[in-house]
Amino acid sequence: MPNTIAYASVFQTELDKQMLADMTSAWMELNSQMVKYSGGNTVKIPKIVIQGLGDYDKSSGFKDGSITLSWEDHTFTQDRARSFSLDSQDVDESNFALSAGMLMGEFQRTQVAPEVDAYRYSKIAALALAASKAEGGYAAAAATILAKLKGHIALVQDIIGENEPLVITLSTPVAAILDQADKIEKFTGTIDIKVGDVVTKVKSIDNIPLIKVPSSRMKTAYTFNDGVTAGQEAGGFVTAAGAKKINWIISAKKSLIGVTKAEKPRIFDPSINQKADAWKIDYRRYHELFVPDNAKDGLYVCIEEALV
Repeated sequence: MPNTIAYASVFQTELDKQMLADMTSAWMELNSQMVKYSGGNTVKIPKIVIQGLGDYDKSSGFKDGSITLSWEDHTFTQDRARSFSLDSQDVDESNFALSAGMLMGEFQRTQVAPEVDAYRYSKIAALALAASKAEGGYAAAAATILAKLKGHIALVQDIIGENEPLVITLSTPVAAILDQADKIEKFTGTIDIKVGDVVTKVKSIDNIPLIKVPSSRMKTAYTFNDGVTAGQEAGGFVTAAGAKKINWIISAKKSLIGVTKAEKPRIFDPSINQKADAWKIDYRRYHELFVPDNAKDGLYVCIEEALV
């Protein structure tokens, strides 16, 4: 009998690595070092409260101050899963690892990573809209896009300062228009982005990395199918009715805490699987994007359609 525990461990390690490679929002995972995770669907995120300066008094000296560090519990809202069967006539013990690894990798590349991206970008847009950190009604054009983008960068930097690292996420069609902007070469270059063990060179503007994202993942709202409701059997996600197109998102690098955790895949060989003469693989992944309240000043979103 094959060692299904060993298979599960190998699959989990490789699938987690692949997630970072396939998500355009993988850089947000770097901030997950700030959270405590001990399993399940809950993480702890630090909240720091620091008092400001007071006057120095020559008689009484320094005013007492305090620094409060507390850990707040946050729950993953996205608990997503699928179960797959591989017929024993198609996959035997000798080629199970190769076949299953290829199939699960393709599932994660084409279904899971795009969904995590779409969820994160739509959540950022919702938070920015609620905080009045968004502009709508701008259709990208080569003649105006550079000024519009630099203007939005200035809005963010005016609040958080110019020394705070930023990231610009923009849809692929909008990125193509930016490339055609007049005098764009004066402001662009390249910069390295490190995610996990992989370093990727991307374009930059004013030394701010530009992350290009397929437009299908850059909408303000999605429906995440449950696989049970009528019309949602295929699972996955679709653009919600009335959703708007996101041109770009400007964010302070430390404002966004992306966390994705996979449960170890459950693997049952055909001799154990009670439902069919097939290998059974259960895949489950938690994911969430956390944005601390005091980090929303580091966000700005540009949307193609009017906001109202």
